[in-house]
Amino acid sequence: MEIVSKIGIGFVALEHLYILYFEMFAWETIGKKTFKSLPEELFTPTKGLAANQGLYNGFLAAGLIWTYFISDSIWQKNIAVFFLSCVIIAGIYGAISASKKIFFTQALPAILALIAVLLVK
Repeated sequence: MEIVSKIGIGFVALEHLYILYFEMFAWETIGKKTFKSLPEELFTPTKGLAANQGLYNGFLAAGLIWTYFISDSIWQKNIAVFFLSCVIIAGIYGAISASKKIFFTQALPAILALIAVLLVK
């Protein structure tokens, strides 16, 4: 189960690095393709806001990646639980406030990774 939890953490971290990339550097290209419900004229004026969101996603990814470098297994688990919980809460909030798809793309992978982390002895 430890390998499954590490793969899950890695997947969620990579996903949030991708979100960092498109929100900070490709908001007006990938962002338009991802958020089709937003009017096209909103992307340029919201570029700074999206970059700020991307930065936060990068912090989530950094916290998850950090777990690979923690040698104490208790602290490693605690940090993974904290950052996966942050992703889950953000994903649930995004599903309620923006799009239900966010639950399946962000919260659900983090929930599965969290379950795997909690099952590791």
